[in-house]
Amino acid sequence: MKLLHISDLHIGIKLFNRDLKEDQQYIFGEIIKEINEEQPDVIMIAGDIYDKSVPSAEAVQTFNEFLKDIYDASENAHIMIISGNHDSAGRIECFSWLLEKQRVHMVGIPPRKQDEYIKKVTLSDEYGIVNFYLLPFVKPSMVRGLFELDENEPSLSYNESIKRIIEREKIDYSQRNVLISHQFYLPLSENDNIVNQIERAESEIKSVGNVDVVDVRWIKDFDYAALGHIHKPMKAGCDYIRYSGTPMAYSVSEAGQKKGIIIAELGEKGNLNIREKILNPLRKVRVIKGTYEEVIKEKTDDYVSVYLTDTRDLEVIDLNETLSECFKNLLEIRRKTIENIDYEIDIEQYDYKDPLELICRFFPDMDEEDRKLMESVVNEAKGV
Repeated sequence: MKLLHISDLHIGIKLFNRDLKEDQQYIFGEIIKEINEEQPDVIMIAGDIYDKSVPSAEAVQTFNEFLKDIYDASENAHIMIISGNHDSAGRIECFSWLLEKQRVHMVGIPPRKQDEYIKKVTLSDEYGIVNFYLLPFVKPSMVRGLFELDENEPSLSYNESIKRIIEREKIDYSQRNVLISHQFYLPLSENDNIVNQIERAESEIKSVGNVDVVDVRWIKDFDYAALGHIHKPMKAGCDYIRYSGTPMAYSVSEAGQKKGIIIAELGEKGNLNIREKILNPLRKVRVIKGTYEEVIKEKTDDYVSVYLTDTRDLEVIDLNETLSECFKNLLEIRRKTIENIDYEIDIEQYDYKDPLELICRFFPDMDEEDRKLMESVVNEAKGV
């Protein structure tokens, strides 16, 4: 069974107030080309469909067109979509009962007390059953009622919430199981300091103290985990637990990252082949660093953050306008500042008791006439 994994579309996002609709539509077209070529059996979108919980009508229309193109290109593939922390769970789940009849499985709302299980979709191939567990973004407050906690009991952590939800499923791990989830999973049991080693993108929502971190060991028994939330494509501790990352760069901190899709091919139990396919954007996000003279030679239509290393004042009347002529999609201009501080230097101590001498040091270019005038002013102030 061939799986295609993408996530974090963030439809409607802006980059330094620049509308990325054209860029997003282009990259979605590149994904459609891959779907046409690969013809996957399952297409998984692991959350953050939109950039805002109340997306604009234009953003909804963009996703509608993308979903139609996926549906048309994938022949008989099942399309599985979950909500992320940027999405409105209720909006993502709207009409899901109807869409499911058309092989489109959209899950926005996490398990509630009235729900017996995580949403599960069971498919089969020549090797037997494959169970897909669709777990949208979860906050502890969303699932408190699921575990019948006493009012006086403290709230569950993100880590404990996911642990309990997964354990509650009583999953048969002798079968092949795939998880689609949108959380901040990391291999904490291996290195408690790894949280501080993961650099989140500027466009990601960060929690104070990384309280949203979940230990990856709760999902290590799945045959493949299609994760969303982290914008950089990466493995979460092992090869089969992966963040696909965003399909294109959405912040300057993502400049230079290779974005793409993941193809995971499930054979019989224990047999998995994973491939990454790079997507080429309409315009890249770049950081161009150098002196002013060096930078202006790098004309491009890409989205550019300029970092000037000149340490002297530039003799340019309107720096922003001049650079905007070179870079059609200029995002920002940053300047290098150099402070040479020598903490070993001996500071000369001056003990000036005469105000006139202090004034003369402040105005060293006074001629004799000015000095006499200033002396009379000081004497007058002193009452001499």
